[in-house]
Amino acid sequence: MPIIHYASKEIQFKIVYYGPALGGKTTNLAYIHSRIAPAYRGDLVSLATAADRTLFFDFLPLSAVTLQGFKTKFQLYTVPGQVIYNSTRQLVLRSVDGVVFVADSQWDKMEENVTSFRNLEENLQKQNLPLDQVPMVLQFNKRDLTNVAPTIYLEYLLNNRQRRAQSFECIASTGVNVFSTLDAVTQRLLHKFKKENAQLFLGHGKQAAR
Repeated sequence: MPIIHYASKEIQFKIVYYGPALGGKTTNLAYIHSRIAPAYRGDLVSLATAADRTLFFDFLPLSAVTLQGFKTKFQLYTVPGQVIYNSTRQLVLRSVDGVVFVADSQWDKMEENVTSFRNLEENLQKQNLPLDQVPMVLQFNKRDLTNVAPTIYLEYLLNNRQRRAQSFECIASTGVNVFSTLDAVTQRLLHKFKKENAQLFLGHGKQAAR
């Protein structure tokens, strides 16, 4: 659930990059952070473990969407992919507004992709958040490698539900479709937020006018 700051007229949304270990979550955030001007982003914070990292930072888009006079700000997080850090993944997912699932396109990573996707669904359910109610985008990463599965197979494994998510072929190391993925998930969560909270802002505006 987004954080609404009425004093500063700002709404802060949380986006979590989820997926198997070494699939490209960290690479996504590092690339995005490196392309945003320092004046519009916070520091890239890294919480390191022995085998993985959790990263996060926040940023204010140059063309920030304004909702009823409130500027939108986004916090981006990764989760550790290693199974032993599931409690950390649950913690990072708290109050999530949107998810980017980063799948590793290599053939030998298919089982890890499916396991991680199921884990995402289970951890969301523990917060009483059905997967189909969370704005989500799929990213099929590492498309530049030679031993990758066809996207139709990745779609079959991860996106064969009744409500299909938007997906992107990506090369996070060079930035291919990194921002397209981010833009897609932000548009989805903003659409959901505006649909569910229109009355909230109308009510606040009436109170402020008194």
